[in-house]
Amino acid sequence: MALSAAQARRIAAATVFGGGGLTLLAASTVALLYLQARIAARTIGVTPWKRPRVDGVYGVGGGEPLTLVMMGDSTAAGFAVADPRQTPPVQLASGLSTAADRPVRLRDVSKVGATSKGLAGQLARVRGHRVDLAVVFIGANDVIGRVRPADAAAQLRAVVRELVASGAAVVVATCPDLGTVQPIPQPLRAIARRASRQMAAAQTVAVVEEGGSTVALGDLLSDEFLRYPDEMFGPDRFHPSARGYARAVAVVLPALCAALGLLPEPVDAHRSERVEVLPVERAAAAAVEEPGSEVRQAGRAEGGRGPRGLWVRLLRRGAAPSGEPDKLETDSNSVKATPDAPAGSRIG
Repeated sequence: MALSAAQARRIAAATVFGGGGLTLLAASTVALLYLQARIAARTIGVTPWKRPRVDGVYGVGGGEPLTLVMMGDSTAAGFAVADPRQTPPVQLASGLSTAADRPVRLRDVSKVGATSKGLAGQLARVRGHRVDLAVVFIGANDVIGRVRPADAAAQLRAVVRELVASGAAVVVATCPDLGTVQPIPQPLRAIARRASRQMAAAQTVAVVEEGGSTVALGDLLSDEFLRYPDEMFGPDRFHPSARGYARAVAVVLPALCAALGLLPEPVDAHRSERVEVLPVERAAAAAVEEPGSEVRQAGRAEGGRGPRGLWVRLLRRGAAPSGEPDKLETDSNSVKATPDAPAGSRIG
């Protein structure tokens, strides 16, 4: 999908504000970075994982189940977690059911190793099925694969546009900060951090312009990783552990509730909530600096779209207190897994 000139300018502005472009590097520096990348890859290695079955109906309550589709990469799937109740899809479905007081039918189409280009194939698997809410975790593999932020954002934009046009709410957890991964040494870590922020800023512009909302993951796990390295990350020290995934879910879940009108303005005494109305590129750049920040389109009364382009709401919910990692527990008695069953409004 080709970007319009205006879209390209907004993405470029967001990525510049979010960390600037990479300058030309000396040949010796390039060789060092290549060596560091190979060492990091060997350190992370390959982790055997048998993916648990998570598709089904979760929670209790009255009425027809809400339909939740999980899309994205290994983070969306909950890579390396064996208990399905500890995966992000199930934790989000269970939390959403509690907030809505309705059961939630979950379909997970995420794929380990997926890039933004692969989202089109994931969307094809649910086209023709009812989707009330789609959640996407994506971006890390685009950075690892050196995909240009504008190209990855264009691929994500096309998927969000189709989902929104079908009537689904869409929430995207933007690219996490790969500069927090311990096996990656400096200066490669600094470059990974800058590239991650550029990707997240470009994603934010694309998603919000198409009517979705975003939540910044950023360096969400960095402090906890330093304090609880054996608990927050999995065996490869690259993917989160069950507790790490629970921390990410705790940050993303309020945005899901807000997207469905269940929690328009959540109030939590333990969080610092600030709302700003800004041009989309400025909001995108600001969001990547603060994990947990949510960006969505502003209403007409707040400016909407004007001579300076799209205005958006930047909600700085902030991250949960970091004294102890967040724990989200699913009551096994409230979980009922059933085969997929298409129903209701459909995509495509």
